[in-house]
Amino acid sequence: MPYVVTDDLPPSVRRHLPPHAQEIYLAAFNNAWAEYAGSARREEIAHRVAWAAVKTQYVKAGDQWVPRERG
Repeated sequence: MPYVVTDDLPPSVRRHLPPHAQEIYLAAFNNAWAEYAGSARREEIAHRVAWAAVKTQYVKAGDQWVPRERG
């Protein structure tokens, strides 16, 4: 099920990610949801894609997700 707003994201995502990272997660999840429409593992794949998208711009430091430093 695609998400409309970040408040619709799973509680574990909302609890751990900052607002911008939640927006990245939501967009990536929704895109993957549409792309993998024929897959029996659609939801699992969409969550994996969403986390991968977040990890391109954020890194976990201790128990917090912080923006990656751009060099």
